[in-house]
Amino acid sequence: MSEIALISAMLIAAYLLGSISSAILVCRLKGLPDPRTQGSGNPGATNVLRVGGASAAALVLFFDMLKGALPTYLSYKLNIDSVSLGFIAISACLGHIFPVFFDFKGGKGVATAFGAMAPIGEGLALYLMGTWVLVVIIGRFSSLASIATAIMAPILTHYLDDRFTIPVAMLGILIVIRHKDNIYRLFRGEEPRFTLRNKLKRKQ
Repeated sequence: MSEIALISAMLIAAYLLGSISSAILVCRLKGLPDPRTQGSGNPGATNVLRVGGASAAALVLFFDMLKGALPTYLSYKLNIDSVSLGFIAISACLGHIFPVFFDFKGGKGVATAFGAMAPIGEGLALYLMGTWVLVVIIGRFSSLASIATAIMAPILTHYLDDRFTIPVAMLGILIVIRHKDNIYRLFRGEEPRFTLRNKLKRKQ
């Protein structure tokens, strides 16, 4: 197989894998409401945490990250160049954002993007998770935490393994673009803070 054919095949495979909505499937299996109709309406781990609890959210987070990690790591092992790795990772994220299996209505692609970055090294994964948690604790905004982590990702990557700075920067830009509406709401003071209040009320 030629290099172009291999890259094309990985781009398609990454998109199709990304199109498998973990949030929707996990909620169906657990008998939970469709995350697209509850909470923020975003089929991602954070919203599933709100409407379904920690165990469901952990499953969604794991599988969403796996969708990004598998195609990019396999592509890396196949000696695909770093810029193409970035496009393959973006393809997985686009699958998550516009899933062909779920009417092209998906999430923000944050966990899938971070999953694609994780194989770069344990250090990067820990730094990214630490950044997200720290910003959530300080600001109580899930969207702000995702944006801040996306901005920090290429900077951290440059110091850990600069071969992957460009593909990680590509993913970071995609995440920031996906949060443009959140950015507008943050500036207007209209962005809702991260809370489990709805889940707690439902339990009561």
